[in-house]
Amino acid sequence: MNASPHPEPPSADRPGPSSARSPEPPSAHSPGLRPEAPSDGGPGSRPEPPSAYRSEGVPDPSDRPARLTVGVVGAGRVGVALAAALRRAGHRPVAASGVSDASVRRAAELLPGVPLVAPAEVLARAELVLLTVPDDALPGLVEGLAETGAIRPGQLVVHTSGRYGTDVLAPALRAGALPLALHPVMTFTGTSVDVQRLAGCSFGITAPEELRLAAQALVIEMGGEPEWIDEAARPLYHAALALGANHLVTLVAQAMELLRTAGVEAPDRMLGPLLGAALDNALRSGDAALTGPVARGDAGTVAAHVTELRQHAPQAVAGYLAMARTTADRALAHGLLKPELAEDLLGVLSEGELR
Repeated sequence: MNASPHPEPPSADRPGPSSARSPEPPSAHSPGLRPEAPSDGGPGSRPEPPSAYRSEGVPDPSDRPARLTVGVVGAGRVGVALAAALRRAGHRPVAASGVSDASVRRAAELLPGVPLVAPAEVLARAELVLLTVPDDALPGLVEGLAETGAIRPGQLVVHTSGRYGTDVLAPALRAGALPLALHPVMTFTGTSVDVQRLAGCSFGITAPEELRLAAQALVIEMGGEPEWIDEAARPLYHAALALGANHLVTLVAQAMELLRTAGVEAPDRMLGPLLGAALDNALRSGDAALTGPVARGDAGTVAAHVTELRQHAPQAVAGYLAMARTTADRALAHGLLKPELAEDLLGVLSEGELR
């Protein structure tokens, strides 16, 4: 998604996915950022958040020592970029974990002077911990850190997974931590460009009610736009993003390969304006933006496409047929494809699927 045109980022005055519009989020230096929680230390009470998010202790912008110390577990592309963005906001990255050569290089470039240490040591040094590991590794990591006593009461534990909300952080919550799910909706390159591109980036946020202001403040400090996602909706939310972004890359890469096979010297230059216009129109008009032989019901053209793909790129046939059928179904449902033309078209697609 880096080179392709991006949709206009949502603005802070547009409501997110939650059913009610949230109030204008405060800045990180405004009063009122402390989550309300019992403070008597009795059973069921939540630990008090770090001082940077207490209403009576919110520092003046120049009072840097009161800001949060930040640690990163998993110094991949996402973690180092977010830590660098938090550093720009006045927080202080103090430790990161990462073992690959790429992690070492990224940390040196984006977090100069920040030592690479073991995950447990990252948690020992940081008030705000970013868990930026692959989705499938997150549950085991959280359980392991909690079981070994690495997580301490009052620590902000933040993961960046799109798939999970805060339920996956339940072991950390039981250890007294403050759980947040902050998912940046963009692709990362692992370079300093990422920090700049966070400006206007949507973040899918899931957080306990008493931590909503803290979550909003962190996202805004990084330049992002908060979008609230219910816990139960996280898998669907993530599936939608993967369908739109990850599969788009596959489709574009396949299209460029086919154009090269057809003799086009600069397929990226040819596709750029076409794909940019298609994306803009789709974001603006939805299914009404559908064009091409499937939406028109040109069964003969689609049959010719399938024949050529079988000859020159058989690995692309299944994807073409699947997307063509989905396109036909949506075009029919929205009145764009005439039923009398759809019959022949669907016949071509069915025949192609049987071969």
